Amino acid sequence: MSEDTKVQLPLGIKEILDFLPHRYPFIMLDRVLEFEPDTMITALKNVSMGEPFFQGHFPGEPVMPGVLILEGMAQAGAVLAYLSTEDITGKLVYFAGMDKVRFRKVVRPGDQLIYKVEMVRKKRKLIKVQCRAYVDDVLVTEAEQLAAFS
Repeated sequence: MSEDTKVQLPLGIKEILDFLPHRYPFIMLDRVLEFEPDTMITALKNVSMGEPFFQGHFPGEPVMPGVLILEGMAQAGAVLAYLSTEDITGKLVYFAGMDKVRFRKVVRPGDQLIYKVEMVRKKRKLIKVQCRAYVDDVLVTEAEQLAAFS
């Protein structure tokens, strides 16, 4: 994305899908609320009982799988990378690693996940981000993630 291009917030699902290759049922973002180039992004995911994973995780006690919360963080980080880096348009952003993962609270249908992702380091083809997910201002998950573009 060009430095001259101003991002109009919020970004809805149509704009998010312009950046990410993911599609239903694997898209884990609904909206981008805040963005500062090379610095941070805040995005949200509305968690609905209609999500296909709740059929088996767990019947009678629906809990969002932690790996999908991490995936939502990674997708928010990928949008941050796309919006901050002009020369990766049309390239894919791949998970390269995770550290310091902590699951602090469960996420259930009806919750709204807020992903706050901060850029820690950016090199030519690699980014490191600090990710946090909140429900009602309560930290539910955190992790450091690495991503590579190709």
